[in-house]
Amino acid sequence: MTGRHRSGGHRVAVTGIGVKSPAGNDLEEAYTTVLKAERTAASLAGWLVEQDHPVHFGALVPPFDLEAYLTRRETRQIDRTTQLLLCAAADAVTDAALPGDLPADRVGAQIGTGIGGLPSMEAVTLSHGDRPRDMPVHTVPRTMANSPACRLAMRYGYQGPCTTYSSACASGTTAVGEAARKIRYGDLDVAVAGGVDSAVTTVVMGAFARMRAMSTRNTEPELASRPFDVDRDGFVMGEGAAVLVLERMDSARARGARIYGEIAGYADTCDASHIVAPREDGETAARCMRLAIEDAGLRTADIGHINAHGTSTLLNDRSEARAVDRCFGGQPPPLTAVKGVTGHLIGGSGALEAALALLCASRGLVPPIANLRASAESDLVDLVVGGPRTVPTAPVLSNSFGFGGQNACLVLVPTG
Repeated sequence: MTGRHRSGGHRVAVTGIGVKSPAGNDLEEAYTTVLKAERTAASLAGWLVEQDHPVHFGALVPPFDLEAYLTRRETRQIDRTTQLLLCAAADAVTDAALPGDLPADRVGAQIGTGIGGLPSMEAVTLSHGDRPRDMPVHTVPRTMANSPACRLAMRYGYQGPCTTYSSACASGTTAVGEAARKIRYGDLDVAVAGGVDSAVTTVVMGAFARMRAMSTRNTEPELASRPFDVDRDGFVMGEGAAVLVLERMDSARARGARIYGEIAGYADTCDASHIVAPREDGETAARCMRLAIEDAGLRTADIGHINAHGTSTLLNDRSEARAVDRCFGGQPPPLTAVKGVTGHLIGGSGALEAALALLCASRGLVPPIANLRASAESDLVDLVVGGPRTVPTAPVLSNSFGFGGQNACLVLVPTG
């Protein structure tokens, strides 16, 4: 095996992973939570009920020691979104044990976010809307969408391309895929890539609820996120960040790095049909899956399982099931959707799910879909229910689809 990608260019290894998610604050904890289908959504009634909010619950990152990652000055200067990203990135960089003599201009930060700094702007508007002269001095850099990526680059001195991707709920997947491309084609040797959002706020959740996109199961929040279930009524807002360290496969092997696996294929397409609803027949999403599999030099029969976008909304789940059926010609591999556990991390979901999918593929276990009892889509896709399903070690396809018809797919190959 060489360091070259099957379709030309360098192969891309995953050598570090860090997560801050509702399912846990490290990869093993998140993996165990997802494998057990333990639901994380819980009531946030204190402030949401008082404001007569239609949704009273969300999926939050469990408390952790922020001071172990950030100085007090950093904490004052950055918002929750950037805090989560920097903490996840710190774990990923430590996990990768990158050499200290890497050329700064050959290492980049590639981060996706769907909501960005909107929650920070919301908070400042509510607290200082009538006295703008007293706004915090860091209001602008806190609310800029590129704050997480730039803060990451500043912390470690990375001087390669520092790029922020905003493709709605596909942002994290887009960032990881584009980072892999930069390594494959020689623009970077190492990329710290991932996604983040922290949008459990009054205005953001209220806006999604106004669209009837969110579940309103206020009396049973733990049962609210139910991808592909016949009784699904919308997604559950979550928060979190996931970061993967990517590097040239040949370099990673030469330094004896622990390698989780490979980002072997990536593709993105656009439905170009509706600003929020997916294309009903799933044709464009199916093409995105096919392109990612082809980019990896594989066939559909080589895919061992699928990590679905699976938001728990009626239209998304139905469209994705049709897309999978189209792509795999009626013979799909087992399919899971971890948002039944984590809720929807918006821009953070794709990166978290890619990390979990790679670990699941390497261990030959596909987690069950939480809260799935019966599905109208079961004739189209092979849904994993009840408990983990054992599968052969094989490549995994991870899907992310976002508002505006943004489709992004990754093919990840576990270390053999």
